[in-house]
Amino acid sequence: MTRIIKLTFNPVQENTYIVYDEDTLDAIIFDPGCYDNAEETKLRETIEEHGLTPVKLINTHCHFDHIFGNAFVKSEYRLKLGIHELEEQILRAAPQVVSMYGMPPMTPSPDPDYFIKEGDVIELGDARLEVLLCPGHSPGSLCFYNRGESYLIAGDVLFHRSIGRTDLPLGDHKTLIKSIKNKLLPLPDDVRVYPGHGEATTIGEERRENPFL
Repeated sequence: MTRIIKLTFNPVQENTYIVYDEDTLDAIIFDPGCYDNAEETKLRETIEEHGLTPVKLINTHCHFDHIFGNAFVKSEYRLKLGIHELEEQILRAAPQVVSMYGMPPMTPSPDPDYFIKEGDVIELGDARLEVLLCPGHSPGSLCFYNRGESYLIAGDVLFHRSIGRTDLPLGDHKTLIKSIKNKLLPLPDDVRVYPGHGEATTIGEERRENPFL
């Protein structure tokens, strides 16, 4: 079985997830948004408190609020960075975008070490996370579905009563709606959705109550 720890970081209130295997204590860090030294310390202390060994660093997508901590995590734990190949240009543009928003300069993310594609399976102990490509919020947005334990690491694709914004460069509203309806809504009602911002929800709740769908 796996456990999920949520840490909310940076001025955009981004959710960083640590998914770990209860038996091995190996962990995947999804979207480290730690913005400053205090948030880096919080991430490190949380990992130490639970006795975890980070083994993978993965970005669901590469908007700046989800990658602030990539350089720290990669250096601290000697991990390889995995993204979808269509996110590479967004990853590299992040420091310029941060400057445009008038925020303090960010440490650029390292380049990706490998690409993740739809249909891949990310293994963590006995758990298997199926990779779903769900473009629209960004061109290479990925969701990670644990079928055996009924949860989804959703990035900024689907939120509690909302969806990812599509007014950013390379976003597309119709594409996002298609992704959600074709890839996520067919999942069982009880699948718990862990989004990149805000509170968790379920597929069933969003199918019934989400005004955007």
